[in-house]
Amino acid sequence: MPDPRPIEDIIAKLRESGVLGTGVVARRPLSGGVSCDIWLLEEGASRVVVKQALPKLRVKDDWFADVGRNATEQAYIGYVGRFRPDAVPRILHADPGLGFFAMEFLGDGYENWKAQMLMGRADPETARRAGALLGEIHRRSWGDADLRATFDTTANFHQLRTESYLLTTGRRHPGMRELFEEEAARMEATRLCLAHGDFSPKNILVADERIVLLDCEVAWYGEPAFDAAFLLNHLHLKALHNPPMCGEFLNLAAEALGAYRGALGTDRFGDMDARTARQLLMQMLARIDGKSPVEYLTQEAKRDAVRAFVGEHLPGGLWREGVAGVSCAWGRMVSFNIQ
Repeated sequence: MPDPRPIEDIIAKLRESGVLGTGVVARRPLSGGVSCDIWLLEEGASRVVVKQALPKLRVKDDWFADVGRNATEQAYIGYVGRFRPDAVPRILHADPGLGFFAMEFLGDGYENWKAQMLMGRADPETARRAGALLGEIHRRSWGDADLRATFDTTANFHQLRTESYLLTTGRRHPGMRELFEEEAARMEATRLCLAHGDFSPKNILVADERIVLLDCEVAWYGEPAFDAAFLLNHLHLKALHNPPMCGEFLNLAAEALGAYRGALGTDRFGDMDARTARQLLMQMLARIDGKSPVEYLTQEAKRDAVRAFVGEHLPGGLWREGVAGVSCAWGRMVSFNIQ
């Protein structure tokens, strides 16, 4: 896989395309998680954001992925932008040869949802908007054969999610390895709708009347329960991070799931509650012992609490009670066992 091209080459391409002019370009690296380089480029009144996928992700473990996911992200943004242009940024230029695309800079009026929650702000309206947006994307893409062909990206999803989250975690917990492997195989064989693959608060920008979804490079036509659990997992882990606000964060999870279910429709929801709950338990442990652990659960007592909780309730079948059952048990654990 090729190394990322220097930012100077990207600036030259943006000048050629007319996105940037001939003036001095100020460049500032932005936080882009572990999978990509992101730059804010400013030239006069023009401000654009450039994103370039990395062949090796910035984590402790060896974690490689195809940089072609950059094109997958563009396709996802293009699809959602056709019916919810308010929910994704506009793409200004793309260059497959250099493996980057440029998108609009939304401005300083947006806040990162994850950052808000880490500061102790738990807004139910944001949770409802996020859940409703996810449900709408899943509903609109449900059973779409053309999208299934466009996002036939299971190999990419395997590199970025199945292997790094489920299979790695299963190997590190041999007593549950078979459960993780079975779920990984089931999930990769499921083809229901367009999944985002990284539907996390860190990838949602919030303004007064708008949320904007970012970081769509893991998009895959597959299992919607993965997306739902991915969002709910972050809300549950925030409750563990900040136990005095446990009730508020679990309420966000309930609001998000209710809005998601309403937007998706009960006819499609079916047994997804149990599937989502099973994924939720696995993803909790994956964010402790997979290749991409959350950075804010630094106390070993809290990390051990996640291990004990999943170690008891995943084999014990708590997921059969649905997300509400997992959330209730999680709330008791956080409230009574974490000092």
